[in-house]
Amino acid sequence: MQLEIPYGDAFVKAELPDRAFVLPIGGQIKKPEPLDDLGAAIASALDAPLGMAPLPELVGPGSKVVIAFDDATVAQFGPVRGIAIHETLRRLKNAGVSRDTVTLICANALHRKFPPEELAAIIGEDLVKEFGERCFCHDAEDLDNLAYIGQTPEHGYDVEVSRYVVDADLLIYVTAAHGRGFSGGWKSVCVGLSTFRSIRHHHSPDGMSMSLKDNRMHKVLDEMGAFLESKIDTSIMKIDCIEAGPLNISRVFAGAVAECRNAALEVLEEQYPPRRSLSGEKYDVILYGVPDWSPYAIFSHMNPILTLISSGLGYLGGTIQALGKPGCTVIMVTPCPERWDRVHHPSYPDVWENVLTESTDAYDIEKRYTEQYATNEEYIDKYRNHYAFHPIHGILATQPLKRLKHAGRVIVAGIEDPAVAEHIGFEAAEDVAMALKRAGEIHGPDYSIAYAQHPAAPTKVTM
Repeated sequence: MQLEIPYGDAFVKAELPDRAFVLPIGGQIKKPEPLDDLGAAIASALDAPLGMAPLPELVGPGSKVVIAFDDATVAQFGPVRGIAIHETLRRLKNAGVSRDTVTLICANALHRKFPPEELAAIIGEDLVKEFGERCFCHDAEDLDNLAYIGQTPEHGYDVEVSRYVVDADLLIYVTAAHGRGFSGGWKSVCVGLSTFRSIRHHHSPDGMSMSLKDNRMHKVLDEMGAFLESKIDTSIMKIDCIEAGPLNISRVFAGAVAECRNAALEVLEEQYPPRRSLSGEKYDVILYGVPDWSPYAIFSHMNPILTLISSGLGYLGGTIQALGKPGCTVIMVTPCPERWDRVHHPSYPDVWENVLTESTDAYDIEKRYTEQYATNEEYIDKYRNHYAFHPIHGILATQPLKRLKHAGRVIVAGIEDPAVAEHIGFEAAEDVAMALKRAGEIHGPDYSIAYAQHPAAPTKVTM
């Protein structure tokens, strides 16, 4: 079986045994068609919101409105954010709301902030220029502009959000795309406009989930959101978009948080089959390529943690537990050069050198290093003032190492420097053929193998 496997920013040809099973991960039951007129779809959704009154009944002259939007880590590179904001502004004007009382906030949470030229690429240069200082990125460390709401009565989750949310009469949040069941819902507000004090309750090795049904992360977020709504007077409206690809939208919903998420999930369940249903078997070997792309490398480049752990075991590793036998061998195909962006990801090389040399156990890392990195003043200053990811993000990016509890080993095929793989206890192989030879030595010559054919990720993004 001859295949071309994603390999960094290119593809590499490889020969797999004829018995290899090709798993179309991300395959859709029916491919969504892009909307002919995105603006009209957003306008229609805003005029008939789900589960709440339309804008003219929520605001009027003198109302303070916040329009928040997904940051650039959400892989929707079309004009949806800007179009949604413009359509919202038209309706606010018709309701008597002055643009002077509207604030635009990029909901970047613990991701890095974006300078004006990058915000312009996300929402449009016209909006960035017009709103000036009233268009900015959320700061999860700006104590003067954060509001601690309290702890949820059910499980004691801390709820803390931007003070702009609490002080507004209306918050409108634009969800630019959905990553299966990962996005949308209360994740928008209770993560994007929140702090690590809140985020720590679900951003843990076992806390995050992309499931469309019974999503454990969203159960936590729903509890947080219900508590937040019960404690503030702000009306909260969502504009939820479902992508038809990285540049197009297929569906738009507007309205209350729960109603929009439920409507989105109904559509997504028709598109994405459960990963566990893609094959009735479990396999000795799971193989896939790792493209040179990550949501956290937008306007930047990859590094070994993003390549091998965050993407390799995380975003691309859902098949390991779903389809791999306990003790299976994972073969990643990537050149993974050791390079670091010390401006945008300053804590990452620190974690690589000073954490991953001590432990590759996700649970141990969380326990031993969370406080140290979450409170690192030098890196927090870089987050607040120099467009760096929050220092805790380097620790959060190691959480997919939890999959090593299921996989017996990871072999990195085609890696340029074997020492990079070996640094975190992975094996290195010159190419796919050598990696398969090693798998045969481990599992026997008749090992079962599945190739996870992930959708190709863009190697470069131009907005």
